[in-house]
Amino acid sequence: MFLDWKGVFLSPLLQPNLPIRLRSLAPAVHLASVPILVSPQEADHQEHNSPNMSLSPPDPSVNFAHILRLLNTNVDGKNKIMYALTEIKGVGRRFANIVCKKADVDLNKRAGQLNSDELERIVTILQNPQEFKIPDWFLNRQRDFTDGKTFQLLSNGVDSRLRDDVERMKKIRAHRGLRHAWVLRVRGQHTKTTGRRGKQVGPKKK
Repeated sequence: MFLDWKGVFLSPLLQPNLPIRLRSLAPAVHLASVPILVSPQEADHQEHNSPNMSLSPPDPSVNFAHILRLLNTNVDGKNKIMYALTEIKGVGRRFANIVCKKADVDLNKRAGQLNSDELERIVTILQNPQEFKIPDWFLNRQRDFTDGKTFQLLSNGVDSRLRDDVERMKKIRAHRGLRHAWVLRVRGQHTKTTGRRGKQVGPKKK
């Protein structure tokens, strides 16, 4: 087959005494532009069976909170709820996981998608984990020194209780308390070459 300058196919078996047979190119047809006729019953069946394939825009009435305020902490609403809760001091991934399961919240949901009822359940479980059958060994404050109770410290309570513990150790002149008072390393680290403070003294010249 040969193609002339007008986009017309020419037969290779051309003879001088025979007329030339021309065959024009048909225009290309895109399948996307061809309308497909579907009965109303089939359209309804496809819509119910494939809800994720809907091209409709999101519902503007659904509010998405980009920043949440939970327990005096700003929580990023774009993160999944399990990881968003770890931004609260005193809440780790394992504790956040069991809290979401106790609150019957989908772990794949973003924090900004939760409604007020779900957030209220989560905060209630965070503040009272033992009432929802979370074991004592899961909590971060075991047998407190003042009252002997076991509970979960959250947010500002972590810093205040740590400050009280350090002051108590200083008062009873415990070794850890003295190291805190002297602003030295507490956990047995070497201090010859690290943790130096104050004015730096260089080597003396001879």
